[in-house]
Amino acid sequence: MSSPQIIGWREWVEFPEWSIRMRAKVDTGARSSAIDCAQIIELPGDRVRFTIRLDRKERKLVTLEADIKLRKRVRSSTGEGLNRIFIETTLRLANVEKRIVVSLVCRKTMIHRFLLGREGLGGDFLVNGSVDHWATPKKRIKPPSKAGP
Repeated sequence: MSSPQIIGWREWVEFPEWSIRMRAKVDTGARSSAIDCAQIIELPGDRVRFTIRLDRKERKLVTLEADIKLRKRVRSSTGEGLNRIFIETTLRLANVEKRIVVSLVCRKTMIHRFLLGREGLGGDFLVNGSVDHWATPKKRIKPPSKAGP
């Protein structure tokens, strides 16, 4: 096993299956990971359609479908017990790419659209809680503009 990748308390993460990149809060106090959804609709065949908020002002929304991995009661940061739907996807952070399970939940009152919890961290990451963006740049890197002939 290779040594864990050092990361800060906040990093940029990618979800390659969804072609999404977003800022994440790394939270070793949270067991599970959670992504902010504006809408969650259960579909037949144990599937779910969900709309992810990529920004706080809801200017950037992405609607996706996935198989439901599990349903579980989760205690929120306020101590309230909530039933949540979990899906599985691929997470890419720094040089690590791995499958993680993510709960779908409304996080519109939170600063960060995605919370990376202990189960998602696994043995692959070592968190330096005093550093903001250790493994990824603080500012979002914009792709170069296409210059035409």
